[in-house]
Amino acid sequence: MANNSWVDQLKPSLPDGPSTLAHERSASSIDVNALAQHVLGNEYLQRQQQVLEILQKDKIFSKEQQANLSRPERYMLALARGKRMRQLQDKHGWSDDDHEMAKYLVDEISPFQLQNTMFRQTLREQTDEAQRAYWLRRCESWDIVGAYAQTELGHGSNVQGVETTATWDQSTKEFVIHSPTLTASKWWNGTLGKTANHAVVIAQLMLPDPDAPTAGKTKFKSFGPHPFIVQVRDMKSHLPLEGVVVGDIGAKFGYDSMDNAYMLMNQVRVPHSALLARYSAVDPETGAYRAPENRAVVYGSLTHARKRIVMAARLMLARAVTVAIRYCAVRRQFKSKDDPGAEYESSVLDYTTVQIRLFPLLATAFALHYSGKVMGEIYDRTRSAVEEEGNLSSLIDLHSLSSGLKSLSTELATSGIETARRAMGGHGFGGETGLIGLSRDYVSKPTVEGDNWMITQQMARYLLKKAKLVASQPGLKPSNRTESTLAQYWQLNGGKELPRTSRPLDVLNSDSDIVVAFEHRSSFLTFQAYEASEVHGKGHNKLMIRLHDLSNAQSEAILVYNFYDQLTADTKLPFSTKQVIWQLFRLFALYTMSKHSRDFERSGAVSKHDLDALADDHLVDLMVSIRPHAVSIVDSWKFPDYLLNR
Repeated sequence: MANNSWVDQLKPSLPDGPSTLAHERSASSIDVNALAQHVLGNEYLQRQQQVLEILQKDKIFSKEQQANLSRPERYMLALARGKRMRQLQDKHGWSDDDHEMAKYLVDEISPFQLQNTMFRQTLREQTDEAQRAYWLRRCESWDIVGAYAQTELGHGSNVQGVETTATWDQSTKEFVIHSPTLTASKWWNGTLGKTANHAVVIAQLMLPDPDAPTAGKTKFKSFGPHPFIVQVRDMKSHLPLEGVVVGDIGAKFGYDSMDNAYMLMNQVRVPHSALLARYSAVDPETGAYRAPENRAVVYGSLTHARKRIVMAARLMLARAVTVAIRYCAVRRQFKSKDDPGAEYESSVLDYTTVQIRLFPLLATAFALHYSGKVMGEIYDRTRSAVEEEGNLSSLIDLHSLSSGLKSLSTELATSGIETARRAMGGHGFGGETGLIGLSRDYVSKPTVEGDNWMITQQMARYLLKKAKLVASQPGLKPSNRTESTLAQYWQLNGGKELPRTSRPLDVLNSDSDIVVAFEHRSSFLTFQAYEASEVHGKGHNKLMIRLHDLSNAQSEAILVYNFYDQLTADTKLPFSTKQVIWQLFRLFALYTMSKHSRDFERSGAVSKHDLDALADDHLVDLMVSIRPHAVSIVDSWKFPDYLLNR
């Protein structure tokens, strides 16, 4: 056998990776720890370190061989890991946040994912006191494992169209859950394929039609989709119950460790108490229906899920950019044409053609962070108002906000992960980057919890309603920032054909003017769509593409405003570090502006001269100012090597 030990003695050509990264870090004025505290917070960082130390001591969480496992093996491994994490939660007294941190670091979709998210959240928000006392205790102690069964083979985005029925039987005081068609099959529901023994099933509530003739056979009427808790498997044998056909749907683009399900039910009887009855109920004695005071309450679980998705998007994107920026800083190709006498080949990260792909993504991760943070705070306040005061007024606002931001944030993150991978050239195709699994699993996010193109219509319809309100009530006192910006635009333009601003917007030199420009552009597009719909009577289908673009414009305005507002309010970041983050703000906003320059020019928000300046030199100058700090900036996200699959 040949002796190849000489290979172990070989070293990379100079300058090598460690020395290059050390030089990059020493040349930056960024205070990495201060920026990490600003973005993530001390509590998060301590939790990450504590949980990481526990996970790395347990062999079951080793990532060395998992990429080579088959799909059934990945599911079994993830199942064992999920159970082990639950054991560690008891052993170490982990909080929910600790447990979530463990799942994040293991970086594998857990077969128990829906147990800890949609199933539990629905029980918290939709059950009455008696149901909550019984079911939530069983859920949180893992006496039961639950899933959330809403999406069907024939209906996903159109929840109102789900075909599964829950028909009230007055004689037995039971609901009869039934799948009347093949397309009524529950589909894609995670945790349900093999793992769960219970599910929250969304079904059409079928009650006797009070307006139908009473003679003869009872005629039933749908009162819309409602949540029911249904046992689907035997608690001992784990076999499907009588009348339940359930299983795993098979291979997918990603999520190898998740048992996404199909499920059909044939006349499955559940007790009266199966209907989650916090906001709506059926009288067991009369069969009479009590409707919710406000239909907005049904948005709770979905809005909570979308809030989590927005926050996760910034971490997924930042992670991909971290790998790409570190690699491109180390990777060297060609000597600089501007400095042919240089000793070494140029770092790939020095090329503006690489910077224009990576640095806007770096800035986007921060933009998503600030809006995700604000959205979480708004959600918590809104849920508190619902819980403590029964105040539902802002829930519909939050749902619309979450719809638009979920759509835009997951599009930005999904495309950004792929852009970062490609920016690494040939080595970006390899498995050692850690981006293969990240890309395959994350690509589901533009579809789950609402298809991205569909849910933008929710944001757009919300804006059209606000535009109509503002136009019909000139003296309206705005109740939120959306109404305020629309009212300002309407007062300034008054429906005139040519849009105006109150003063020229100097977006190249004024950060506050950048914010105004984005909000002005969104208001302009809102009233254009409002006029097309209300004045010219254009059909909804003709307007859908325009409404999609409107939702993205409003969501971009929200990202820009929150980035600006949160950075302005900060008093703890060191001056030199904060100045670099301001450069990221400008890059995110102005790069976005350059991609939609026609809208900004048409709206009157930005002059053609300034838009031309963006395309010529301004964006390049911004990237040049960010370049010395790129490695330090990604360091501030504090991704451990264990998470990066290194």
